[in-house]
Amino acid sequence: MPSFDIVSKVDAQLLANAVNVVNKEITNRFDFKGAHIVIELDKKEFIIKLETDDDMKMRQIIDVLISRAHKQGIAPEAFDASKEGSQVGKVWKKNVKVRNGLVQEDAKKVVKLIKDAGLKVQASINDDLVRVTGKKIDDLQAVIQLCNNGNLGIPLQYVNMRD
Repeated sequence: MPSFDIVSKVDAQLLANAVNVVNKEITNRFDFKGAHIVIELDKKEFIIKLETDDDMKMRQIIDVLISRAHKQGIAPEAFDASKEGSQVGKVWKKNVKVRNGLVQEDAKKVVKLIKDAGLKVQASINDDLVRVTGKKIDDLQAVIQLCNNGNLGIPLQYVNMRD
């Protein structure tokens, strides 16, 4: 019976490359000359730690980070910059979480979207992935199109297609 898995993963190497490119670009930009800028990636927790002089520069760094990561192949939805930054003395600090793996509530959204569509497939949640099985490959391809057009707010990848 044909099946595939729906996951939401970020490649750690691509993320590290994107952070390095942002570091290089920010240090070479004229408007950041002499400013206190720290951009660090915690590879285990998938958190990008940012420090800068003011809030405006913080927003510029986040914009550059998202655009450079998008060029590396990381979806902009993978970054959770919704948490407000904090000011410690003269320094603004912010942690940008990178979503890696489907959390339970997101997996439930995907399963609900598939079930509401009325396609002849079964969707089940297995840890941090959703496995979709069906009798026809065309039904599975319809699920992929449905998830791509579903505007779930999370980056999805489709892996492990089996016939």
